[in-house]
Amino acid sequence: MSEAVRFEDKVVIVTGAGGGLGRAHALLFAKHGAKVVVNDLGGSTHGEGANASAADRVVAEIREAGGTAVANHDSVTDGEKIVQNALDTFGRIDVVVNNAGILRDKTFHKMEDADWELVYQVHVEGAYKVTRAAWPHLREQNYGRVIFTSSTSGIYGNFGQSNYGMAKLGLYGLTRTLAIEGRKNNIFVNAIAPTGGTRMTEGLIPQQVFEQLKPELVSPLVVYLGSENCQETAGLFEVGGGWIGKVRWERSNGAGFDPKVGFDAEDVAAQWQQICDFEGASHPADGMQAMQAMLANLQKYTG
Repeated sequence: MSEAVRFEDKVVIVTGAGGGLGRAHALLFAKHGAKVVVNDLGGSTHGEGANASAADRVVAEIREAGGTAVANHDSVTDGEKIVQNALDTFGRIDVVVNNAGILRDKTFHKMEDADWELVYQVHVEGAYKVTRAAWPHLREQNYGRVIFTSSTSGIYGNFGQSNYGMAKLGLYGLTRTLAIEGRKNNIFVNAIAPTGGTRMTEGLIPQQVFEQLKPELVSPLVVYLGSENCQETAGLFEVGGGWIGKVRWERSNGAGFDPKVGFDAEDVAAQWQQICDFEGASHPADGMQAMQAMLANLQKYTG
């Protein structure tokens, strides 16, 4: 039997926790013994307005179930205030779950600067601000877990979501780098690409499927990734509907050209099938592994 996943004496920040996935995460962390900072500005799915009641209701749910939580109503772009709230209330911070997000879906030719910038500010800058404020404390205590919320829209693309897809895949790039920088201080960083029936996805998913994609079917992965039990870092996981799968990059074996002689566009065209052939593909785990094919090509032609 697996070891119990517990969070006694651990403090968890969950952003965007007033409803949907964030609420489910906060409730499950509290059930496992964590002290939870329930952050939610209480705005609309388009990033408009503010309402303190969303976070307050989730805190009330946690307390009624015997858990410990405090509400925070700051914007994620004021991440230092959220982290300071955790420190002032509970004295420490152990886990950051960057969940807050909005949608401003438009095809690219109709998109306005405000649609692009606000999505960037909430998803990317907001996650940066909260994590950056927590980072020194995680380093000092030589322990931390950080979870970023990516999306299949970033991994695979999705019509009308150029802004959202950009932001969500950008968070995975941040995940990979922070995992490298944090490892020596026992800070593990992972990302999830969740599918859940929330107010952000309502109307985008067929109703029959929507009703089955309960947010609670995503949270067990998030809680595990946030736990001391989990030794995974730099991972990206698709999750939803009771299913979890790990995603990795795949690269073809490619084609090499003589760097001394040089090559032209016609040479690329002649080798295009081989360049795009994924049979026997490799899966570089980091930048150094990714360079090996290029270095081998240089060695082949230059000795």
